[in-house]
Amino acid sequence: MTYNVSQDRKMTVDACVQAVLESLPPAEQRMARFFVDQKQSVLLGSAAEIAQLAGTSDATVVRTARSLGFESLSALRQMLLSDLTGIPSPGKRLARTLQETGDGSAGALRHVIDIHESVLDVLKRPEMAAAFERSVDILARANRRHVFGIGPSGAMADYASLQFNRIGLPTSALSVSGIALADRLLWLGKGDAVLMMAYAPLYREVEIVLDQTMQLDVPVVLISDNLAPLVSGKVAETLPVPRGKADHLAMHGGTIVLIEAMIIGLAKRGSEAAFDSLERLSTLRGSIDKAWIKRGVRNNNSNRSRK
Repeated sequence: MTYNVSQDRKMTVDACVQAVLESLPPAEQRMARFFVDQKQSVLLGSAAEIAQLAGTSDATVVRTARSLGFESLSALRQMLLSDLTGIPSPGKRLARTLQETGDGSAGALRHVIDIHESVLDVLKRPEMAAAFERSVDILARANRRHVFGIGPSGAMADYASLQFNRIGLPTSALSVSGIALADRLLWLGKGDAVLMMAYAPLYREVEIVLDQTMQLDVPVVLISDNLAPLVSGKVAETLPVPRGKADHLAMHGGTIVLIEAMIIGLAKRGSEAAFDSLERLSTLRGSIDKAWIKRGVRNNNSNRSRK
């Protein structure tokens, strides 16, 4: 059974996959899920490159696209690009999410847990681990880090910046929009790196930040589930973190998990500097509140080792 995509222009790739997934052979089911979870890889890679990432054959890639109702892999890519540039309104995304939640608050809890479990499965994949390792290398080598995010991502940018600074890595948050961003971009310089959380459509602020990083030869690590195809050649590394189901309310739990993994990964690269910075933080807290003096980082570690 295949779905004739040409008969329904309103279908998305995610919907096409959902419509026929259970009828596909196991190998094609795995490939179809890859189309949904790794959209940027499908848009940018050849059939052979996609097959290598997915651990299958290029024949399976093409065959799965046809099983989903597409005439070719190229036709699948066209719909993927259309999906990325035709973002539904927040109200419509919320309505679709509520339709699948079920009755009561417990249903909402179960629904969200299920979504985040699927996101964590994506984060566990070998290709994600390799991209994460390269991303930590980029951020660790930089003279200074800048974390970009606006809207809900702005709060995560502030959080990442705070935590990176705490472990001794000078970091600034590019977490404002409009002309206020210009002042923050004055901090950007050669030898720096940018961690960017951004999503389609391509906002003006994103374009300006990328223009500046290219002028200064500053590498960008992009966290996004849909922007990579629109900024190809402008970022050094992409971490494709899903934000829940397509056309549903965006959820950022997976991004927070990734950021906290980065905190640990970066601290491990420079543990001595991290301990020194945290010790200084405790001293500064103690100058404000004397009760903090008893909470020295090294003393606590030493006490634990004797127990």
